[in-house]
Amino acid sequence: MKNILALILMFAVSFTFAQDVKPKFEKKGNQTEATFYHDNGEVAQTGFFNKDNKLEGTWTSFDAEGNKVAVGKYDNGIKVGKWFFWNKETLKEVDYLNNNIASVSEWENKSTVAIRD
Repeated sequence: MKNILALILMFAVSFTFAQDVKPKFEKKGNQTEATFYHDNGEVAQTGFFNKDNKLEGTWTSFDAEGNKVAVGKYDNGIKVGKWFFWNKETLKEVDYLNNNIASVSEWENKSTVAIRD
């Protein structure tokens, strides 16, 4: 459980701090698509903000080499449903209910469970 909390904290911190490479924002209907970048120019996160500037829909995070490290959904700024966190050793599936962790499942990378790309 400590590992998943650390991953979530890293995800939140990486989203919070300013980046040297300027983020890109593109209006799409009632939403704004956001793309944040690592210092090396690789995409760090992508997702949408709703008209109230709250996180909305699918957000995806990548490491500095372009590998997917997290994907999850927001509904009006609240984490919902299944989130996935990848690292070199494991895949963690975190279920959210009312913005709180309801359950966590973990698999080792020795077996193929979900496709990363």
